[in-house]
Formats: sequence, C-alpha cells, structure tokens
Amino acid sequence: MIKIKIIFFASFKELLGCSEIELQMDENSSIENLCGSLAGKGDAWQKVFTEAKKTVKVACNQQMADLSTLLKDGDEVAFFPPVTGG
Repeated sequence: MIKIKIIFFASFKELLGCSEIELQMDENSSIENLCGSLAGKGDAWQKVFTEAKKTVKVACNQQMADLSTLLKDGDEVAFFPPVTGG
C-alpha cells in the first residue's frame, strides 16, 4: 500500500467540502485508479471524478500529469478545474 496526499482547488474544494485528504492506494495505482476511488465517495465526488474526468486538470508533485501517471508512496496529487476566462 502507498499513501497519497490529495489536494483540491477552486470549485472542486467547494463542491467536495474539503481542501485535502490522504488516501491509501494499492502499489502500481495510476491517477485514473485514484479518480475511480474518489468517485466512489459520494454524489459530489462522482460528479467531479466521473462526469468531469475529461476536463479535470491534475498535477503530481507539482508537475502536470495525466491519468496514466503511476503513483508512488508519498506523492502529492492536486486536482483543479480547467481555467476559463474572458
């Protein structure tokens, strides 16, 4: 098992009601596996991590990452909505 710190920014923080959590994952888990675990935590979580998965931006250890990125013990994963402006 590996331990991951997960941080939520902007509207995700508001929707989910928290700014960060820690989660245990199996070794060789990817960010996509992490999204699946998070989606199982309830309705708001499912909306963010299932319905919006294609638009969610993610960073691992402060570097942009994609869903196939493999996680290691102690990684910090940050999720934030896409930035829009006008």
